[in-house]
Formats: sequence, structure tokens, C-alpha cells
Amino acid sequence: MPGRIPQSFIDELIARADIVEVIGSRVALKKAGREYKACCPFHNEKTASFWVSPDKQFYHCFGCGAHGTALGFLMQYDQLPFPEAVEDLAGRLGLTVPHEGGAAPARAPVDDLAPLYGLLGRVAEFYAACLKSSARARAYAETRGLTAATIEQFQIGYAPDAWDELMRQFGGDAEQRRQLATTGLIIERSSGGEGFYDRFRDRLMFPIRDSRGRVIAFGGRILDQGEPKYLNSPETALFHKGKELYGLFEWRRARQSSKRLLVVEGYMDTVRLHQAGVTYAVATLGTATTPEHLRRAFRLVSELVFCFDGDRAGRAAAWRALQNVLPQVREGREVRFLFLPEGEDPDSLVGREGGAAFEARLRDALPLSEYLIAQLESEADLSHADGKARFVALARPLLEKIAPGVYRELLIERISEAVGISSDRLQQWLVAPGGGAAGADLPRLGESRSAASRAGGSAGTATDRGGRGSLLTQAIALLLHSPSAASAVKPEQRQALAGLTQPGVAVLHELLEEQLARPAQSMAQTLERWRERPEYRRLCELAASTPLVADGTAAARELTQAIDRLIDAQLRGVRLEALIVKARDTGLNEAEKQELQTLTTGLTRKDPA
Repeated sequence: MPGRIPQSFIDELIARADIVEVIGSRVALKKAGREYKACCPFHNEKTASFWVSPDKQFYHCFGCGAHGTALGFLMQYDQLPFPEAVEDLAGRLGLTVPHEGGAAPARAPVDDLAPLYGLLGRVAEFYAACLKSSARARAYAETRGLTAATIEQFQIGYAPDAWDELMRQFGGDAEQRRQLATTGLIIERSSGGEGFYDRFRDRLMFPIRDSRGRVIAFGGRILDQGEPKYLNSPETALFHKGKELYGLFEWRRARQSSKRLLVVEGYMDTVRLHQAGVTYAVATLGTATTPEHLRRAFRLVSELVFCFDGDRAGRAAAWRALQNVLPQVREGREVRFLFLPEGEDPDSLVGREGGAAFEARLRDALPLSEYLIAQLESEADLSHADGKARFVALARPLLEKIAPGVYRELLIERISEAVGISSDRLQQWLVAPGGGAAGADLPRLGESRSAASRAGGSAGTATDRGGRGSLLTQAIALLLHSPSAASAVKPEQRQALAGLTQPGVAVLHELLEEQLARPAQSMAQTLERWRERPEYRRLCELAASTPLVADGTAAARELTQAIDRLIDAQLRGVRLEALIVKARDTGLNEAEKQELQTLTTGLTRKDPA
């Protein structure tokens, strides 16, 4: 797996990139004051609501809500995974993307890989020509229901029934033979003679293409009876089957607005579904769905539907997929499972009933939570206590794979309904204490669950909405829009902020310390540092909001005042908690009663801005 791209390089990339230039190469931008505007490329509109800010290096559509950095635009518009968007942007700027240590196998230099891409492209063209010249292969493709347009779209070809056809066509010298062997197209003889032989013989050939449309490997389906029925290229410097999804390039090229991917098992399934209009079908390449597949898919869409045969093997594959996808599920993502009638696969079913009827079946796909519950119920009898205990024991390791958050809480509630106990009691048995993720409260910034709220107040001092969001929201927004304001925060304020326990304050503190340690030159740099964090989406929403103040001096003043009020709110909350406990245990004197009244009044009124 390749090493991670250093954050320092991402910072440099964002600092050098011009978002106006990146977006302007794809969208017709028009100058509008200090910013640029256009009709949004992500939804149909007649009035321009898409704005690009060169100062923030950020884009935002007020119509559909699309927003992000230059990297985010490449990911959304070109539907590229994050690493490939980095490669694309770096290539525009003439930069080489570095990777941190630990890559295995080490990535070959670009100059070494370029000839291999070229070779595979020529071989794909050769296979395509062979299909056109072979009546037998064409007849087979017709029996499988493939049209000429689909064959051309997927560049499907035919590997002749010969042991050394590629050697004769492309292996004229030692270097060419080395390249053929490096890409897995030929295999060295291990016994019975010297030399090489073709890996693919007498097979319908499916080129596997990367996000740029370059051929990186092949899959071959045998025409007659024989084993293996499907044969893939081996792992190479270009091809890692655990991260590639067949059909993803064609889905991107279709440029449809689908936010869903349908994950099937085979090449022919994918091709026939695309031919029937289900152009969001992709397939894993002879392997189970991997975490890398899932991370890549969720960078592109918010919904995955896994489609499996209804037989025992299909259900076993579905259960493996569920276990692999659990670490990736969270609020905002949807995972469902579609089981076909036994004896059917997507290829045969869509060929018989058509694309519209097949898509209608997606309405019956089981949500992940319901499939998980149904599978556990099949292994535990819920009519008695022993069965319920077994159900809970089976559920626990699955729940532990899910990141803390709303999704896991809702799933725990669903399991509690199944076994007939309260979700609070189930939480004690299922989830380790203190399982909240850092920053999980960010979408509800400042909604304090302190003694003030338990006492019946609204924690007004901590939230201080005043039409501008909570104090915490205001402070984070100020820091995003005016990164330089961080320098105005005093050391004693930073120290006090580190000790606050209000939900989400840790995010403000981390943003502040990060900015002081590595000053960001633009808001886009800050956002890219948080891309892989659960708080990223909420930070982007704040980045897209109107700045609270117009200049850096005012932002610095507002930020320090907001931090002071957050500190004061916690101190008052702690004192209120102590008074409430004392009132319950030993009673209060008159001065303490007056103090309690003052604190309660202060926490339930709006703190003046």
C-alpha cells in the first residue's frame, strides 16, 4: 500500500495552486468584484449561484451547497479519489508527489511506468482488433448479449488461442519482453523449456482502466468450458486489485449525477448493467470488497448498494462485505444489500427484464442495519434469554467496528428493540465507557450538556447564539476566515482553553494550536489539514458562511472575546454544579442562594454580544 502523502506537501500544493485557474479550465467564470461566479457545474440552474473566492481559495454554490478547495473541486468534478486529485493538481504545477515511508511495494518512478502504460494500451488495441477479426469470438460476445456500442465503450477484445501471440507482436527484444513480463502479460516457463508464454489465451478480454482511462491490467473470460472461468492480471506496479473497481472509469465518463454505486461481482455483470442504463455499476476484481475499495467509493458517493446472488455463496460474500464496511459507516453514508433470486446474477437478470425493472429491485434492498439484525436473528433464538444473550454477544464485535457517532447510537437502539431491553442498559454491555470520538460534538458546537442544562437552563452563555451561532461556532468560524487572528490569543487564554470540557472546544483548541505552529496562508490550507477528520464537513459549512467581520483586526478582537466568554461560561458552570450539589446535601446559606440565583439567571439569559 503506498505511503501517505505528507501534509506539508498538501499545504504547499494548496499554497501554489490558483483555484480560479483550476475551476476556470472547466467552468466559464465571470469576474464579480473580488470573486468569480458561474452557473453551478453540479446542478442545473439558469442564474449563477456558484462563487469562487481567490482570497479563501474556496468555492461555494448557494444553490446546491457544493463547496471545497481546488482539490475538492477536482474530486467532485472529475470524480477522482483524493490521491489522484493530488497527482493531477501536482502535475499541473510541475511537482512530484512524495510519499512517507512504509510503502510496500515501493512505487516505481513515473519515467519507468510510462512505457508500461503505453504497452498495455497497445495490447488492448490489439485484442480489440482480434475480436473484430474472429468470427468465433464475435459470436460468443453476441450470445452474451453485448452490443457493438458496448464493446467499443469498454474496449472489449479477444486474446487469440495461441501460446506466443503477444511475444510475436510485442516481444521483439529483451527490453520489450521484460515489459511484457512486468505487466503480467507473459509468464516465464518454469520447466520443459526456456522462454515465455502468453497468460491470456482464447479469452474475451476486459481492459481494466484507471481514473485517467489508462489500461493498467486485464481480465479474461474463457470462451468454452474450462478453468479458471475468469483470469485476472497479477499484481504489478500499475495494478493492485484490492483498490481497483472495474467500471469506475466508465461511470465517471458518463458524468451522471448519481450519488450511488452498485457493487457487483463480475465484469460481465458490470458491462451488461451499463448497457441497460444502470451506469453506476462497478465490480471488485476477483477479490472480496476491501477497505481500500470502500474508502475510494465513499470519496465519490454517499450510497453503496452491494448486489449478490441469493445462494449460499452470495450470502457468505455479503456477510464478508458487511464486516468490511462497518468501519466506514457513519451518518451521511448509506449502505444497502440487494439479494437476487437464487440462480440469477445481474448479467442474466438485467438481460431478461431490462434496466428499469432491475433498478426497481433496488427499492427492496436491505439497509445495512436491517440486514445485520436479520443475520444475527438467524443465528440466535430471541424467544428466550439465552438466545438474546447470544444475539448481544454476536452484535458486540460488530458494533465495536463502527466509529462512535449518531449511526452507532441508532444501531444500538435498533438492537435494543430486537432483544427487548433499554438502549441505556445495552450501552453498558456493548460499548466501552467513554467511547465518544474526538470532536464528535462539532456539528452541535457549544450545545453544552453541563450542570446548567441539567438544572433546567439553556446554557445561554455557552451558546450565545444571537443570530450568529454559538460562541464556539463563532470562534471557529473566525479562525477559519481569518487564520492570522490566532496570534492575538494570549498564552493564558490558550492554557485555559485546553482545560475546558464543553463539547467541541477541543476542536477550537486544536485549530488554534495548529495555526500558531504552522500558520495557514489561506482557509483552504486549514480545511485540507482536516479532510480525513469527522469534523471536516462541518468546517466546510462554516467556511462557506458569511464572515462575521470584515477585517483581520476585528476578527482578532472578536476571537479573543469569544474565548474569554467560553472560559467564563465553564467557570460559572463549575460553580453552579458545586452549589447544586451542596443545596442537595447540606443546604445553602443566604449568600450562596443569591449566588445560585445569579448564576442560574446568567445561564438562562442571552449574554450580550
